[in-house]
Amino acid sequence: MPAERIELRRSLKLSHIVLMGIGYMTPMVVFDTFGIASEATAGHVPTAYILALVAMLLTALSYKQMIQVYPTAGSAYTYTQKSINPHLGFLVGWAALMDYLFLPMVNALIFQIYLSSIFPEVPEWIWVAGFVIVVTFFNLMSINSTANFNTFLVILQGTIILLFIGVAIKYLLSDGGVEQAFSIQPFFEQGLDSSLLIAGATLMCFSYLGFDAVAMLAEETPHPKKTIPKAIFLTALLGGLMFIVTSYFIQLLFPNPQNFTDLEASSPEIAASIGGAIFQIIFIAGGIAGTLSSGIASHASVSRLLYVMGRDKILPERIFGYVHPKLRTPALNIIIVGIASLSAIFFSLATAASFINFGALIAFTFVNLSVIAHYAFKNKQYTTLKGLFSYVIMPLLGAGAIFVLWLNLEKSSIILGATWLAFGLLYLIYLTRMFTRKISNIEFNEMEELEPTTLIKM
Repeated sequence: MPAERIELRRSLKLSHIVLMGIGYMTPMVVFDTFGIASEATAGHVPTAYILALVAMLLTALSYKQMIQVYPTAGSAYTYTQKSINPHLGFLVGWAALMDYLFLPMVNALIFQIYLSSIFPEVPEWIWVAGFVIVVTFFNLMSINSTANFNTFLVILQGTIILLFIGVAIKYLLSDGGVEQAFSIQPFFEQGLDSSLLIAGATLMCFSYLGFDAVAMLAEETPHPKKTIPKAIFLTALLGGLMFIVTSYFIQLLFPNPQNFTDLEASSPEIAASIGGAIFQIIFIAGGIAGTLSSGIASHASVSRLLYVMGRDKILPERIFGYVHPKLRTPALNIIIVGIASLSAIFFSLATAASFINFGALIAFTFVNLSVIAHYAFKNKQYTTLKGLFSYVIMPLLGAGAIFVLWLNLEKSSIILGATWLAFGLLYLIYLTRMFTRKISNIEFNEMEELEPTTLIKM
């Protein structure tokens, strides 16, 4: 009799998952992307973060609705597959793969920017390779070990951000008094072009990636229907507040994007200008911690998505559906993602970020639409005022907010994303023999309230 399937270990608490999400979002990324964001918004980055947060919170509500039905690791891929159409679900999952695969590359590139600023004589590819090896190693460990190390990195980042805000307030007060330290200027000024803010909000979606990725951990917490919705909302809200407050003080210090000599490497300049060489070193340490925490969390997420697609037999199950019997992690997927991440050596930060935004918006759009498809169309839960509001109006608002971001997505992102989707469509045609065969998928176990001791073992 063949051994039964080895499952992922259900051991993560709400705090673990929220911190994994925040680690994925990388609190310190606000410094890394500030130069680019300030140029895109004409010096109003905090407002762009607020607009993006509204769209993210509306979408977070849709994630909450869908996790009640499908408490599994597939996220937008699973929701679309089960609620709308299996073929469309595959394409959404394929687009999400682009998002998840390229974020570890972005972290590797940011890590390389930090280290190259300290050791310019060292070849850049060495930093990328070193980063990928470290992140892959920590992901091969048990999920609890990964989560605990991530918690340490997130706390370190939070401490450095608080230190920065304290130094910034002191600097601003000494430079121009209370009016200089607390001004409405970073949020709004007369004659501000709203299209710039929306374009900036589209760019800022990149910073929020991670609030949705915690849904990939649904099979590693004992009570996913309770824990994951809370984790998604708290991750988006807490991360958004951190970005808004931090970018507010950076914008006061650097009101004009021309203040930076290199827009793609603004973090070291911000640190050096207000705290000197010592503070710059502390800042770089925080930035390194941020890229590691995000790299670990994003690596974990994409390996879980590949696991679900392998378990569904959409990808070769023997490889992608494999779970290590002792570590209870998708070890082969983790190694595959590590190898793929090495391609960051050949990408620029702007190109990798373009891929990510397209994939993220695809996933966000279809999570909102899946709520309407499942609750309103399939189950007719729109006949009451509460049902109409929860399952039609709110997800439509979420989809509408994401649609506005779509309208302002860079042309290069659309071209790159469409090319990726074209390859996915060709693979889908091959997989289904010109849509004459159904996509294999598993039946999800609705009894998700499992204790770790009830899991299947070898």
